[in-house]
Amino acid sequence: MSDALARPAEAATPAPPRSNAVVAVLALAGIVVSLMQTLVIPIVPELPRLLDAPASDTAWAVTATLLAASVATPVVGRLGDMFGKRRMLLVSIVLLVSGSVVCALSDSLVPMIIGRALQGLAAAVVPLGISIMRDVLPAERLAGSTALMSASLGVGGALGLPSAAFIADNFDWHLLFWVSAALGTLALVLVVLIVPESKVRAGGRFDLVGSLGLSAGLVSLLLAVSKGGDWGWTSATTLGLGAAAVVILLSWGFYELRAKQPLVDLRTTAKKQVLFTNLASVALGFSMFAMSLVLPQLLQLPTQTGYGLGKSMMTVGLVLAPQGLVMMAMSAVSAGVTKAKGPKVTLMIGALIVAAGYGVSLVLMSEVWHLVLVSCVIGAGVGFTYGALPALIMGAVDPTQTGAANSLNTLMRSLGTSFASALAGVILAQMTTDFGGFALPAENGFKTVMAIGAGAALLAFAIATLIPKRPAPSAVAPSTDPAPTAQAAADAKA
Repeated sequence: MSDALARPAEAATPAPPRSNAVVAVLALAGIVVSLMQTLVIPIVPELPRLLDAPASDTAWAVTATLLAASVATPVVGRLGDMFGKRRMLLVSIVLLVSGSVVCALSDSLVPMIIGRALQGLAAAVVPLGISIMRDVLPAERLAGSTALMSASLGVGGALGLPSAAFIADNFDWHLLFWVSAALGTLALVLVVLIVPESKVRAGGRFDLVGSLGLSAGLVSLLLAVSKGGDWGWTSATTLGLGAAAVVILLSWGFYELRAKQPLVDLRTTAKKQVLFTNLASVALGFSMFAMSLVLPQLLQLPTQTGYGLGKSMMTVGLVLAPQGLVMMAMSAVSAGVTKAKGPKVTLMIGALIVAAGYGVSLVLMSEVWHLVLVSCVIGAGVGFTYGALPALIMGAVDPTQTGAANSLNTLMRSLGTSFASALAGVILAQMTTDFGGFALPAENGFKTVMAIGAGAALLAFAIATLIPKRPAPSAVAPSTDPAPTAQAAADAKA
């Protein structure tokens, strides 16, 4: 009780100068990890030639990263709660560097897939960074810091695309991965030197059976979703994987509810604030990725189609880059709204901004500046929503569960992007126009995808209205959170 009463006095204490460095380093680590998601985009069409393998096989260089990230995120988050978030953050960055080096040294398919899988295993860096912030930062710094860390997912992707395109166009493609390894090494050194280890530990025994069950269910589901277009949505392989995912995940849930120390505390996940936040995250992940699928294709299609702009991949990167800067700027605004009105309001505002951006795209799609405007409006909305999500999650879970809870929320966003990719692929494959004997996505197909993106954002808004109301301070840092007290005691002792 005394700790809880002491919390407001501690919250009024000015943030130590070291806090700025901790936030900067963790945000840098998040940006570096998100870079690997866009790293191979400029060279995907060239991978069959570069690796001397069929296109159907080189696609695994992208799929392997997706699958590894989906498996690693919840598992590493839980390990961070148990054995130290900073420790698992360092392990994740080491895996990123290792995967980058393997890719940089590869000239064939198998090493490339292994390296990309290792890079995917680092996906838990962002939720781990958010959880570390809750444990080591003063209360008044949490809203802005976690918003910036959450936004780093989009910032790295947006800024990484033009950089990767420039390197791919002007240098040997292996340099892409050497740069990734160098940035990862820089982040690793800075984390070692600056980021303290959290004193909050869950302890207990790791749920190996639960982790294997969740991994098997997620891999089955994501394989069916991501490869269904190639294998055929009604093929035996796709349907079999989908059925297996349902059976495995239901069995996993039954097991987790009865486990003494589960990988994911489903009872906590079922709390209204956590449940509706995660559901909104799926819709937001879907909505955000719809734009990422449409705008690059519109920019690159030939001008002779009447709606394509005939631009290079480098131009695509430059058009999307401002979105990352807008997201970073909006993270600070998002934090201000969260402090004043609570993260639920922030999430709702962000979802409406995203929907408005898609609405603009339906009438402004014919000029480069139109697409810059659309991407920036959507980016502003994403900056709002991604800043609110970790605040909502951490306001509803025990400090010893923040790693697992934030990781699960990140996974929900990833599931949304996977579903968006699959649905958009089906729509654009069905709504085509003939161009010199080739079937290209039709303009109405792009507009349909953008309209669905707007609908997904509005769905996220509707779900957000169901999140219980809480006082703004508790949404950012609950008054009963012992983490800052523990940190303050550790600092005083030091």
